[in-house]
Amino acid sequence: MVNKALIIAFLPLILALLAGVVLPYQAASNAAVGRALGHWLWGAFTSLTVSSVVVIAALLILRVPMPDLGKALQGPWWLWIGGVLGALYVAAAAALTPKLGTAGFLVLVVAGQILTSVIVDHFGLMGVSAKPVSLPRIAGVILILAGVFLVQSTWAASPSVDRAASVKQPEG
Repeated sequence: MVNKALIIAFLPLILALLAGVVLPYQAASNAAVGRALGHWLWGAFTSLTVSSVVVIAALLILRVPMPDLGKALQGPWWLWIGGVLGALYVAAAAALTPKLGTAGFLVLVVAGQILTSVIVDHFGLMGVSAKPVSLPRIAGVILILAGVFLVQSTWAASPSVDRAASVKQPEG
């Protein structure tokens, strides 16, 4: 029998890992729908529209009570940038994944996330507890940037195979 406390302790880690697992598929899907619709912005729009439908359905199914918008309106300005930043990420995925590949795009995304996270933590921005930059954190960032270089240089050196172009499209 698996210990319930152990499951509860590891559940956030597993869910975060699964969230990372889906990102390459999301980036590739956004790029593919953008190609199918004629522009990467249509890919981003489609992704965000489907996301909105899924979230609305979840709100209705789970019977989540209406929010107190007054509280949110009294909060800091940056409470509202998540949607804008999410749209920028989805649009970037749709536009850049065909050029960089999923690994190339996502390794750069992760590098950007880590660099920015260290800055946010160091200064305690957006309500997080301050965690000063340390030598191990700097070493971690350097290792991640080295990984970016290795993934991108390997990608640039190997020939590209366009599997999407080789798949026979249905007629009509």
